[in-house]
Amino acid sequence: MPEGDTFHRTATAIRTALVGKPMSSFTAPRLSGPTPLIGRTIETVTTHGKHLEMIWDDGLTLHTHLRLSGSWHLYHVEERWRKRTDQMRVAIEVDDWVAVCFNAPVVETYRQFDRYRHPGFGRLGPDLCQETVDLSECVNRVLDYYDPTMPVSEVLLDQHVVCGIGNVDRSEVLWAVQLSPFAAIGSLEVIDVQQLVAAAARVLRANFNDSRRPIVPGMSTALGVYGRNGQRCVRCGDTVQVKRVGEMNRLLYWCPGCQARLDARPAPTPSGGVERPMDPHPAASMYLSTLPWNRHPDDPEHHADTA
Repeated sequence: MPEGDTFHRTATAIRTALVGKPMSSFTAPRLSGPTPLIGRTIETVTTHGKHLEMIWDDGLTLHTHLRLSGSWHLYHVEERWRKRTDQMRVAIEVDDWVAVCFNAPVVETYRQFDRYRHPGFGRLGPDLCQETVDLSECVNRVLDYYDPTMPVSEVLLDQHVVCGIGNVDRSEVLWAVQLSPFAAIGSLEVIDVQQLVAAAARVLRANFNDSRRPIVPGMSTALGVYGRNGQRCVRCGDTVQVKRVGEMNRLLYWCPGCQARLDARPAPTPSGGVERPMDPHPAASMYLSTLPWNRHPDDPEHHADTA
């Protein structure tokens, strides 16, 4: 039985290794509940006592309870496990790492509560992953959304509008069309929605064949903003930001430099009254202020770094 501090250190290592990366393999011989889909991205890893939960970008949650016999290990993909294979209860693999749970009595998956999935709320929308989907119907569903003040980033996750868009997809699609994730859905023009739906369909279908394929042709990285908070935007050079938003409190990534169009939030004030989307810790602010692309043009070091 692992001690509490050992378990939390292991969970921290697992979080660092897995979060933000698409899953390449999932094995759970005694799983109770739906199986996570290959290619989905792990968004969070949390612990409560001997409970460990992982949440994927489509809202599926894995829950394990270690009790007295269970333990989690983290290995490099080719590394030999320290326990027997027949004791394995869960094995989750990404590009370079595999997290393995041994001897846990409880291994189950469930979906987080989402009021939009309730059967009384209406039928599910068209599936953008299907080649034969009617994109004009998807456009009309977005334009006719029941709440015109809802941010577009939340509407994209409403499965009664369109199906198939996960949390990674919404951040990347909005970045691809250079639209603010905070734009009210009622403020979008028809051409905006058409571009948005077309980009979402293109991204989802491309991911079927290659999950590392760049969102924008010619881009050197597979993802434009997701998981890149604090890094420089590959398109405009501004700093990518992240914030938990919506009823499900899920992570949203965006670039304030090239995704300012139709932003419905109030402009920042000198007094700093608007909520900061990045980590408010002073150390984080100090680090971000030292990035070359965030320095004031009059700063001599700015010219030295950009020369």
